[in-house]
Amino acid sequence: MLILAFESSAKAASVALCRDGHLLSQYSQCSGLTHSRTLLPMAEDMLKNAELALQDVDLIAVAHGPGSFTGIRIGVSTVKGLAWAGDKPCVGVSTLEAMAWHGLAAGGYVCPVMDARRSQVYNALFEIKDGRPQRLCPDRPIALAELAEDVKKLDAPVFLVGDGAAITRAFFDAQGIPCRVAPENLLWQDAWGVAMAALDKEPGNADSLLPVYLRLSQAERERQEKLNAEQHANS
Repeated sequence: MLILAFESSAKAASVALCRDGHLLSQYSQCSGLTHSRTLLPMAEDMLKNAELALQDVDLIAVAHGPGSFTGIRIGVSTVKGLAWAGDKPCVGVSTLEAMAWHGLAAGGYVCPVMDARRSQVYNALFEIKDGRPQRLCPDRPIALAELAEDVKKLDAPVFLVGDGAAITRAFFDAQGIPCRVAPENLLWQDAWGVAMAALDKEPGNADSLLPVYLRLSQAERERQEKLNAEQHANS
């Protein structure tokens, strides 16, 4: 199976081609340009260099969240457009599950963490078994203090990946929780992880592909807080 995968849930963006679990090529950028300007040109260049076309692809995969609201929307919209245009099946995968694939070499417990602000991270816990990450809990926005309690129950070191690794390590160190941060080349999410996470997922179509945000955007939260305040004032 030839998978074309996209990752745009954070500052960097990447596109990968994988055949039957083997990476053929990957293109990454962290240039400061918006993903709407980089994703499609990256995919087009990569397919051209591999002497392949969209019609050769069996499945299009994308990290559908959690992560940057704008980045996720762009990634999902890009894949929906390609799936419609090429009449191709597509699938969304958890950004956190895709990141957990970076813990294969480390083994043991993998703790993907994305900075969600407000002293929270987006997180899920995984254990490497039989050559792949096995999920231990659902994706969630979680306070660092609560995550620390969950990790303590594992009674083993965890491997941290993601842009929240630094703040999580600092918190864990203060709590005496053993952990280590992934090296730079494994720290950030990429499209290879998306392709690997897509291997056992049930494909859908462009209509069924939706973003997964886990919580309201800042604008939506502020609107809800304003409505709650107005309702409280009028009660």
